Amino acid sequence: MAEKVIRIGTRDSELALWQAHTVEKKLNDLGHKTEIIAVKSQGDIILDKPLYELGITGIFTKTLDIAMINGDVDIAVHSMKDVPTALPIGIVQAAVLERANTLDILVHKGNLDFLNGEGTIATGSLRRQAQWLNKYPNHNVVDLRGNVNTRMQKLQESDWNGAVFAAAGLERINLKPSNYIDLDWMIPAPAQGAMVVVAMANDEFCRQALNELNDIDTEVCTHIERQFLKTLEGGCTAPIGALAVFVEDDIVFKGVLFSLDGKQKFEVEKTVPMQEWKKLGFYCAQEILKNGGAELMIAIKNTLKK
Repeated sequence: MAEKVIRIGTRDSELALWQAHTVEKKLNDLGHKTEIIAVKSQGDIILDKPLYELGITGIFTKTLDIAMINGDVDIAVHSMKDVPTALPIGIVQAAVLERANTLDILVHKGNLDFLNGEGTIATGSLRRQAQWLNKYPNHNVVDLRGNVNTRMQKLQESDWNGAVFAAAGLERINLKPSNYIDLDWMIPAPAQGAMVVVAMANDEFCRQALNELNDIDTEVCTHIERQFLKTLEGGCTAPIGALAVFVEDDIVFKGVLFSLDGKQKFEVEKTVPMQEWKKLGFYCAQEILKNGGAELMIAIKNTLKK
């Protein structure tokens, strides 16, 4: 085994470090030497502005992209839902790890009576906000930013009724409380629950090492979801949800696009044989765009520019 040390770049939050250590262990088990290098991203530092106001997709990945291009790290580990659908030139997707829980959950204060009346829910996600308001139009939704630990603390210190989290993130760092409910009606973010490792396109050593970590089923499903997102031109800036799952020899896909206030909803659901996966996300997005989604995307972009 070559003596090359694979330098793993990661954000410095507890969840990001957990993900990096998970990749490190898998590479170590294959006989590779590794080193973890943690950097702070702008997305973690700038907590007083909603993501879409920062003007770039990839707010959580940009710092690590630069570190890779500069040669400070060899690979980077991300929550796949944070990664822009178009990677920077010279950087490639090298492995998608087996997916964890895809669900969103509501963490509450022990009393769910507000679901039948008025309430205040916190989330920094336009997708979660729109879907919540679609189901609970009487509720108030407030912005919530920061890593999962920060958001959980803010919830405890607030007078909000609850906050929405990705189940996978809380489960990975044993932060999932007993007072939660699964939001199985909420379509998750494209690639939610999946981790991706990126490498430099010209780094054959790291790419080959990471190829052994790749889970093909997760790679296929997240490809479909991200293709759907890319075709709708989503990024962080529109309320878009997508989920593809294998059911025996078929792939079942659900995709949604909402207006920011949750009042307009475009959805698509398709079941196709698994060999038809390569363009499934594209065709489903095209269907939404043709049925009125294109006009809604323009309206969303114009609203967020103001």
